[in-house]
Amino acid sequence: MAYSAEVIAAARARLAEAKAEREAENRQHLAEAYEKVPRIHEIDRQLRVTMAEAFRAAFAAGEDGTQAMERVRDRNLALQRERRELAAQYFEEGFLDDGPICERCGGEGYVGTAMCECLAELCRQEQKKALTLLAAGKESFGQFRLDYYPDRTDAATGMNIRAVMANNFEFCRNYAYSFTEKSENLLFSGDTGLGKTFLSACIARAVAEGGHSVIYESASRLFATMERARFNGDERAQAESAKFAECELLIVDDLGTEMPSQFINAALYGLVNDRLLTGRPTIVSTNLTSEEIARRYTPQIASRLRSFRRVPFMGEDIRVMKSRGK
Repeated sequence: MAYSAEVIAAARARLAEAKAEREAENRQHLAEAYEKVPRIHEIDRQLRVTMAEAFRAAFAAGEDGTQAMERVRDRNLALQRERRELAAQYFEEGFLDDGPICERCGGEGYVGTAMCECLAELCRQEQKKALTLLAAGKESFGQFRLDYYPDRTDAATGMNIRAVMANNFEFCRNYAYSFTEKSENLLFSGDTGLGKTFLSACIARAVAEGGHSVIYESASRLFATMERARFNGDERAQAESAKFAECELLIVDDLGTEMPSQFINAALYGLVNDRLLTGRPTIVSTNLTSEEIARRYTPQIASRLRSFRRVPFMGEDIRVMKSRGK
């Protein structure tokens, strides 16, 4: 999967720290073992005698090379067996296991040019931490409650509200767990409190856990960041703005809650258009209707948002129901 340079750097730093801690722990355990059981120190000293040195000694004495090899091997096996027995006698299991943090890559993070799973897992963890808007939440598909949506017909559309939301839930879950660079652009639309933010947050977490780069931002914060990058020369804002265009999945929450301006129209058009041209999926959630989008933004923006797959949200304000103890 494609991770940003920042995510990979953070993951590699964590792996290097874990590797250093493991090596320091191994050295500490070894020092304790040498002090408590000096024979272990002597065994390790003897094991450090190389095979080549043993062969040289054997050949100097005129011995057959095969016999020398077997004798050295038998001696080393006996020393290793004695060391294991002493470790088991005096220390808890695993105390003298000096293996690396990862057996596959030795803690380097790569096997050849391929990223090792140990580093990939840290990248996934760092990617989830990068979902700034969701830092305090724990949204997951398993928490979705269909009983919040009434089992009745919506007067405006003639559709069963609960059935529509059941379909939305299944679609969002499938979208998240089968996400690829060719996934659709989505427009979540509907009144406030119907679960748009919740389900888009669930998608963000699941896609990030799948190893993809995801940015989830409120529209107001996204445009504020882009404005600082454009007019204030803010380097951090410039770096964040670049990620908005480059991440594999961008989720913009609550479009329409930002203060309208010419800059926002230009920024929104540029961002959406760039992502469409480069084939990077985008999810936008909004309380605005199609007519309100057309009135608020430019025709070019409205046209591009109409190309997104619309996911309609129906029902009653869940926040209000929760406040009533439902």
